[in-house]
Amino acid sequence: MKLSQPQFDELKELLDRESATYNRPEFIESDPVQFPRMFRDKRDIEIAALLASTIAWGNRTMICRSANKMFGLMDWQPYKYIMEQGYEELPAGNIHRTFFNDNLRHYLCGLHAIYNKYGDLEGLAADVKAGHTGPALPWAIAQRINDELCEADNGRNDCRCLPLGLDKSALKRFNMALRWLVRKDGIVDLGIWNVMTQAELYIPLDVHVGNVSRGLGLLERKANDRRAVEDLTATLREMCPDDPVKYDYALFGIGVNGSYQRLKR
Repeated sequence: MKLSQPQFDELKELLDRESATYNRPEFIESDPVQFPRMFRDKRDIEIAALLASTIAWGNRTMICRSANKMFGLMDWQPYKYIMEQGYEELPAGNIHRTFFNDNLRHYLCGLHAIYNKYGDLEGLAADVKAGHTGPALPWAIAQRINDELCEADNGRNDCRCLPLGLDKSALKRFNMALRWLVRKDGIVDLGIWNVMTQAELYIPLDVHVGNVSRGLGLLERKANDRRAVEDLTATLREMCPDDPVKYDYALFGIGVNGSYQRLKR
């Protein structure tokens, strides 16, 4: 999107200010990012980031309540639970809205295969990156995870774990998990991965972030799809080439406090 220099400068000032307001330790206690932060072992952190982000839609209080329930099923030892195949004894039940124990079983079965094959999730990402050319690395990693999950479950796919139509998907929740794992500012995000740089991340785009971005004039595309993610991230990279997704905090905060409405007036 083309912005005049005064518009660009004004928006950058707003986004920088709002990012600093919300990217603070106080943000953690009410956000799903609290769950990967509860662990010390890299493998537990990866698994917690992937699973907590998978159910991160809807009310944040409800998301956190559901995540507590989910990790409780694993006795708060997700890596051990997966490698000992505890998921095979999961009873029927619901985790979060339309994500059920059967969906969780599918995911954990695939993660068991991934950790056996690659050592950890970053190992999978490194293998993908070694053969990847061009941008959009998160979608390539997500595709590999989907492939591994499908193979581990006898050819069955499950769109409740990761989206299947990755050529169109905004991949919001997985991009959020990558933000947690890759960003290294030491405030909210954990930054335990080195296989990707912050510059390679993409904005986690949901309905609210999309609406705020359009209200601010950062995004023209009406659909909240992969192309919109790429367009919006490209604009944010102009403002901060090394760390465009720090503005995820700003877009969240602006939506909460209505800053973009005051800016438009």
